Amino acid sequence: MITQYHRPQTLTEALQRLQDENTLPLGGGTWLNRQRGQDFAVVDLQNLGFDAIQARGDALSIGAATTLQALLEHPSTPAALQTALRLEAPRNLRHQATLGGVIASGDGRSPVLAALLALDATLTLAFLGDDGQPATRAVRLGEWLPLREPALITAVQFSRKPSLAFERVGRTPADRPLLMVALARWPSGRTRAVAGGWGTLPLLAMDGKDGDNAPIALQNICREATDERASAAYRMDVIATLARRALDALPC
Repeated sequence: MITQYHRPQTLTEALQRLQDENTLPLGGGTWLNRQRGQDFAVVDLQNLGFDAIQARGDALSIGAATTLQALLEHPSTPAALQTALRLEAPRNLRHQATLGGVIASGDGRSPVLAALLALDATLTLAFLGDDGQPATRAVRLGEWLPLREPALITAVQFSRKPSLAFERVGRTPADRPLLMVALARWPSGRTRAVAGGWGTLPLLAMDGKDGDNAPIALQNICREATDERASAAYRMDVIATLARRALDALPC
């Protein structure tokens, strides 16, 4: 349960508070509300201005405290990412849940994580420098996710150059997918293919220029994708179809 609540007015104060043991950042609170059996303090980030969405040239920068609903409604959000956002959580939770919270706590069933990984998104992480002042560094989402280095995520950026396609299959259209494919293609021909629907993280199957190989690469990723919801054989069979649909949805 939450034993202490802090609402800092500066990034420096927030980072200092977060250095304390068992102290967690508070965005929308949807993930923290699921925690049981432990006491912790929270640092409320709502006064720090991390909820802006800015289109800058070919890049879209999204504050980590932006709610999923605000991102869904923004005119610069790609249509396929909007689909992923709708699947991530029902509407009432989308008004609370933040993008930073999804990145920090999402698993292999997170449609938003899969879409961002396909887009090769970059995170901005904030920390206290040796001089005690705030500093930031950028890290690619795909590099940060496997270890989830403890850090305060302040923003997420991705290029608006690639086209994004998102295909999935689930028990109902509104359910989180049993299996999903996110495909991003850049004007140069570079294609990133991501599979998800099981496990601890969505998985990057390919990042290269021969997008026609995406179905095979995605099938290979599914070889050990058995869980209580579906077998690996089922996922290997279906993901090839999803991959071809996604490829067909991308501009030539």
